[in-house]
This record gives sequence, structure tokens and C-alpha cells, in this order.
Amino acid sequence: MPAPGDLSEPITRIFRDEYAAVVASLARRFGDLDLAEEAAGEAIVTAMERWPVDGVPPNPGGWLTTTGHRKGIDRIRRESTRDSRHRQAAMTHDDSPPPDTGVVEDDRLRLVFTCCHPALAPSARVALTLRLITGLTVPEIAAAFLVPETTMAQRITRAKAKIKAAKVPYRVPRAEDLPGRTAAVLAVVYLVFNEGYLATAGEESVRDDLCEEAIRLARLLRVLLPRDPEVVGLLALMLLVHARRPARVGADGALVPLDEQDRTLWRRDLVEEGHDLVRACLALNRPGPYQLQAAINAVHTDAATAGETDWSQVAALYGQLAAIDPSPVVALNRAVAVAELHGPEIALDLVDRLDLAAYHPWQATRADLLRRLGRHAEARAAYDAAIALIDNEAERAFLSGRRAGLL
Repeated sequence: MPAPGDLSEPITRIFRDEYAAVVASLARRFGDLDLAEEAAGEAIVTAMERWPVDGVPPNPGGWLTTTGHRKGIDRIRRESTRDSRHRQAAMTHDDSPPPDTGVVEDDRLRLVFTCCHPALAPSARVALTLRLITGLTVPEIAAAFLVPETTMAQRITRAKAKIKAAKVPYRVPRAEDLPGRTAAVLAVVYLVFNEGYLATAGEESVRDDLCEEAIRLARLLRVLLPRDPEVVGLLALMLLVHARRPARVGADGALVPLDEQDRTLWRRDLVEEGHDLVRACLALNRPGPYQLQAAINAVHTDAATAGETDWSQVAALYGQLAAIDPSPVVALNRAVAVAELHGPEIALDLVDRLDLAAYHPWQATRADLLRRLGRHAEARAAYDAAIALIDNEAERAFLSGRRAGLL
């Protein structure tokens, strides 16, 4: 344990790691997301004052939850103006778990289902879950969705107010309600994973804690819905992507692209599990977007070297994905495969047809194709445009290095 006077970095890490669990536990106790988040914030402030002096407690998450519980009770008492509110405060002294929380004993999964209630707009579901599960700040979430901070703050505030007004239960839905809620939950879990895989902002380029939390939630969802192929597909997709984590960032802190990674560093246990899950999806024969993305990553992780990648299969899978999800992002990824099969000139023509100028992967892909074609002045401009759109330091370092290598 670090000395009491040198705890800023460990404390910050603990807050980040424990935030979702603390908020989820307090939400279960109080039934109020605003109160849960405010109480968690007050507990963190108290920890910042006391831990540098007293030291970090043996169970910091439990300490934060207990302190947050007390802060929540204090806040209710301060704001109470009616007997009913006093009774509510008294009830929070009861240490027995609240009833009717659903079939899975996991506070964070219940919180995800609460945030993904059909009463909320899809954009609000995503924003609220990212705020409560990942602990991202409002500015970080706003940057990820390319909207003003005030817009995102209003979206999150309204979502919490609607949950409170509609008395949305804090529970995993009944079995008959699960199919209608699963797609939204899967989308949010994947966004949590993506934020860990390549952080939107901050000093840490990769956040393993978020990747592992998303995988943990997906495993719980598979227990709930063992034969839902998209649940299986999402779990497979995240495992196959996360397996490459040890090779993704170089010693200089820059991202290492897939074709340059040391594949001996990949986690073979995750690769094998992911491949098994992809085969299970094929047996169900009900293809969906997550399953197809998992299959694409299975092709990549099946190749011993980048040169052995079956790009024709990758392009074909992206074609199937485009038929299900005809989005420009899917088209962009397919163009990358086309570049390997038919050359950068044909791929560049496909990329230039896409209206994605504000999307940094589009700029980065275009820059790489122009570099391969020897059009270095245009490539430099495209790299500059991509770098201007990026807050992730590892990705910025990689693109800056590519730009510096141009003649």
C-alpha cells in the first residue's frame, strides 16, 4: 500500500474501478438514480479527504458503498419536508436486501436493464448507461457522440427524471419481457466495451476494466438467454477483440495496427473460447450483426500471420453484414477488405462515396489509402484531419508517426 501522503493515483484508480458497483448498489437501496449518483459522489469526496491521511481501507468498494449509503440517508433527511420522506429515510436503515430485483443477483446488470427501459429514447439509454456504468464524464460522452455538452447533460438529466416519474423498476425483466429489451442492452454493453478498447479521451488509451466489465455482463446475459445467438455473438466478438489487447499498444505508447501485431502475444484462451462461440452461432443458423462481426474477427485471429488472412472471406462477411446493417461504417470496413483484395485505388473510390468526414476512422482510412497510392500531400491533409478529431493519445501517436513517415 502506498504511503498516506502519496495516494492520488491509487485513489483515482479505485474510484474508477468501483464507481459502477457503488452507484448500482445505492440505486438498488434508494430506488433513485440521482440520489445514488449524488451519494456516491459525496462518498468519493469524503474518501479524498480521509484516505490520504488514514490510508486506503482493506475493502475500498465496501467503504464507499457504506459511506454513500449514509450520505444518501443524510441527503434525504436534509431535503425531507413530509412525513413520507422521513419514513423513506427510516427504511434505508434496514440492511435486508430490497425485494423483487429479478433473477440475476448482479447490481450492475440490473442497472443496465433499468437504463435501457423502453420508456427511454435509444440515445438516452446509451448516454445514461455510459455515465453510470463507465463513470465517463458528461464532456467525454458528449465528445463520443459529437454533440454539445449541454445537450448531453440535458439528455442524461431527462432520462433519470423519466425513470423516476415512470417508477421504472430496478430489476432484470421477466422472461417474457427479455426479448424486447435485449437488443438495447447488447448495444450498450458493446459501447462500454468499445470505450475500454479505445478510450474516447483521457490519459489511458485502453481501459481493460471496462472491457472486462462488458465481457462479464455479456456472460451474465448468456446465462439469462443461453440460446439467443446475438448474445452469444456479442460475447464471442468481445473475447476475440480483447484477446489481441497485449499486442495493441507498443513500447512507445502508440497503437500497433492488426497487421503489425506480434500474434504470439495474443491470449490463446480467449481466441479459442471466441472461436467455439462462433461455431455455436453457426449451428443456430440465425445470423445477426454481432455474430457476423464475431465471424470476421474469427477469420483474423485464425491467421497465423497477417499475410495469411483470408480477405475474400472477410469481404464476404462484411457484405452479409451490410445487407443486415447498411450503415456507412460497415461500408468503410468493407472497403478496407476490398483494398487488400483489389488494391487501394478501388477502395479509395468506395471510401470517397461515404459521408463520414467528421468520423476520424474515415479520415484515417482515407489517409492510409492515399499513402499507399503515393499521393503524399493528400495523405498528409487526411492524417491532419484525422488527428484533429482524436483525443486518444495512443491513436494520435500512431497516426502522427504514419504522417511523419511520408516523403
